[in-house]
Amino acid sequence: MFMVRTVRSCRPGKVGELVGRFRAVGEVMQSMGIAPFRLYTDVAGDPFWTLVAEHEYETLDAMQEVQTKVMSDARAQAAMAGYHDLVVSGRREIYKVES
Repeated sequence: MFMVRTVRSCRPGKVGELVGRFRAVGEVMQSMGIAPFRLYTDVAGDPFWTLVAEHEYETLDAMQEVQTKVMSDARAQAAMAGYHDLVVSGRREIYKVES
């Protein structure tokens, strides 16, 4: 099992809009029978306006399959259209779940 966290630093004041977009993608995921992301926003830290989307996958291949399936859906594409305008930078963290 792998836990994947995608961390995005948003432009000032834009994290709420990005949360809304990820919630919309989560609804698409649920309609496909896929558990949605867990979403976290910073309370304090560096940088401000940070969004973390977390999801668990049985395998890394499963991660690729889910991403391809979800992002090939027109509803997910519409929800994420222009998302780069909200984000300054990002990174992906992949952890093997040990217990």
